[in-house]
Amino acid sequence: MNIRSLTRGDGAVIGAAVLLLIASFLDFYSVSDCGNLCGQVQMPSGWKSEIFPVLPSVFLAGLIAAVLIVAARLLPQNRRVAGLTLDQWGTALAVFAAWSALWSLMGGGSQLSPGAGAILGLVATLVLAAAAIATPRVPALKAALLGAPKPQQAFPGQQPFAPGPGQPGGGYGYPGQPHGYGAQPQQPGAPIGGVQPAPAAAQGHQAAAAQPQQAAHAQDFAPFWFAVPVARPLYPEDGSPTPLAELTPGTWYLAVDQRGSALVAQTQDGRRGVLQDTTGIQRG
Repeated sequence: MNIRSLTRGDGAVIGAAVLLLIASFLDFYSVSDCGNLCGQVQMPSGWKSEIFPVLPSVFLAGLIAAVLIVAARLLPQNRRVAGLTLDQWGTALAVFAAWSALWSLMGGGSQLSPGAGAILGLVATLVLAAAAIATPRVPALKAALLGAPKPQQAFPGQQPFAPGPGQPGGGYGYPGQPHGYGAQPQQPGAPIGGVQPAPAAAQGHQAAAAQPQQAAHAQDFAPFWFAVPVARPLYPEDGSPTPLAELTPGTWYLAVDQRGSALVAQTQDGRRGVLQDTTGIQRG
């Protein structure tokens, strides 16, 4: 579970659930004309058996709806129950709770009027249902609830992604890679860094000596948080053509490695894959 996968809409759902829980302990009805007995009349809350149908249809339904919606966001995979995902079940329960809370205001008889618990419960269920329905459709509600933390550098005082010898331009590349973002690709057959090609035997020795250096250079990569400007697919690391996830704007993702011009990214639910199109990404 990753709490950073929660969105602003999920925060509204959690807030509505807390408000609904508070409303369940307040008086559900109030007496409009009790005369001298007003101080002696005990009004039931949502947990009393006198108004028992209200408990499962309003309060428990709303609380369970909030749990299902948040659980669908935190779990690595959105599980299905009877063909529906957890957030779909949660949305249906939230709408049902709001509908039940609305009709519960019309009961109680002529001597009773809605109390603080009934009114606050209606407001909470309406907010809960609205947040559950609007979150997948409103970009502002789909934004991350928590901002991305600042990435830590691999070594104190070292600037990651600095261009190495023979690498023009900066970007996200590090020494040893073909080229970083914004760098011009090397022309075929052109000398690297102005050095003429060496004989085959000498090149073999140089390649063997460069392997430890490349391994050390790979440690220069420091993970960082980033966001994409538009929705982009995330492909499996084994090169499969079928995307395993889709990166959406407004959500922070963690870059854990770099492969040429592509990034190995980790989603909020822990899945890792290769982001091939890295143009225009925003670093956190």
